Amino acid sequence: MSKLQAYHTLTQVVIPRPVAWVLSENDSGSLNLAPFSYFSAVCSDPPVIMISIGPAKPDGSEKDTYRNIMQKKEFVIHIAGSDLANEVTQSAASLAHGESEIEHCGLATTEFEGFSLPRVEGPQIALACSLYQQQDIGNNNQHLIFGEIERIWIDDAVVSEDEKGRMKIDAGAVAALSRLGGIEYQLAGDILAVPRPQ
Repeated sequence: MSKLQAYHTLTQVVIPRPVAWVLSENDSGSLNLAPFSYFSAVCSDPPVIMISIGPAKPDGSEKDTYRNIMQKKEFVIHIAGSDLANEVTQSAASLAHGESEIEHCGLATTEFEGFSLPRVEGPQIALACSLYQQQDIGNNNQHLIFGEIERIWIDDAVVSEDEKGRMKIDAGAVAALSRLGGIEYQLAGDILAVPRPQ
């Protein structure tokens, strides 16, 4: 397969994929916001997530998210719900470096207590991360960003307690966007609970 065919196929067979809506700070102090669906949790001790960032914007320059994380070493990942599908999609537009997607999409931010960067208002989950490690992979230097989670913010409206006294997040209430192929997202639907073997 060609590079394009491989991308087109993978984005349609590795489904659904969670979407990391990543806020970072430009060197001018403005805020950048962009979605990435090559994203997952990869370690619990310490808690580490990974996002994969393509090597370049259409003009050949590095993507702002990668540049910002490498310079500032901090970023915030949001788990956006289906109510923000349009804003998540619009934040993928290629803007001039330093132009803020927050303003472009008509979004607002609020303080992320105990962290240097704010979080976007609207998403019910936000992860404050510091750069843990960076690696390049593949023929075109796909950037793998490993972020150590420093703080987690969760809206009280989606949190309860299970029968063992542990935190339980209502996935249906979060209604997190999941990426499919092309322009398609999957919305939260029926939830299947299957007991694990003893």
